[in-house]
Amino acid sequence: MNIIIETKRLILREFTINDFEAVFEFNSRVEVHKYTGDEIIKSIERAKEIISNIWLNDYKNYGYGRWAVIYKPENKIIGFAGLKYLPEINETDIGYRFLPEYWGKGIATEVSKKIINYGFDQLKLNRIIGITMPENIGSCKVLEKIGLTLYKVDQYDDDGKAYIWCEIFK
Repeated sequence: MNIIIETKRLILREFTINDFEAVFEFNSRVEVHKYTGDEIIKSIERAKEIISNIWLNDYKNYGYGRWAVIYKPENKIIGFAGLKYLPEINETDIGYRFLPEYWGKGIATEVSKKIINYGFDQLKLNRIIGITMPENIGSCKVLEKIGLTLYKVDQYDDDGKAYIWCEIFK
């Protein structure tokens, strides 16, 4: 297992194709996608495609991406967290997504602080951004807790909606 980050409760590692059932579990939940703008996946095959066509490609092309988050007390993948290079805007975004039963436990904050350190110290990034919908209060609070500050409200993905754009510098 290629551990990227470890905290008291969590392990972050690269996804493998064998994680498809866990990816399906958290990506098929309506409440998980309420503020993402992403599709709710409806098949195991789509979970496999996300792993191989997006995450594994990101690791290969950029050296990082969204990582599997394993909750150590249960040895269970509960979602993803990590950095994602957005070539269309030449920025690196921090993001996280977890099963709802793990919300409100400080997991996103705990792991995101370590991810920012990893981005600056290991990847030598100078800036990391976070993009979220204003109505996603939980995510807005996490971005604030981990040190990101608002720098604009603007569209993302040309969907006509306003998003909160935050940033942190090394």
